[in-house]
Amino acid sequence: MGRTAHRGAWEGWREADFAAVSHALARTGMEDRADQLWSTLSGGEKQRIQIARALAQEPSELLLDEPTNHLDIRHQLDLLKLLRGLGTSCIAALHDLNHAVAFCDGVVEIVKDGRLVAQGRPEEIMTAALIRPVFGGSACVCEDPKSGRLRLDFIW
Repeated sequence: MGRTAHRGAWEGWREADFAAVSHALARTGMEDRADQLWSTLSGGEKQRIQIARALAQEPSELLLDEPTNHLDIRHQLDLLKLLRGLGTSCIAALHDLNHAVAFCDGVVEIVKDGRLVAQGRPEEIMTAALIRPVFGGSACVCEDPKSGRLRLDFIW
């Protein structure tokens, strides 16, 4: 289905379509599930197939709503690394703030009434002062000693 936009209504599959789907399945680690029925896939496998479907479209932009939903931590990190390395503009709703600071160039924080609180680079706006009113808890914002990246430790 990811190739529908590249084909006419009655046009058959071309070599480029097979190549794009094969490449997308490989990038998401789903090559071995290519012939499996949708109904037999786990929630995480379905999520990865949906990402592969989007990648098979060869988009210039991606809009993703919770792309790490249903994925175990290994596949969450693999997916975020993949998205980061695509060279494609990605806008994603992420609920794990540590994922946002590790993989995103920019962050927008929104409170539940829809009011924009802050936007900018993660290291500029992910502060303890902004986390409390937006997310309702406290956090220690520090640099991870191993990676050197920003890390949020939540205190409830």
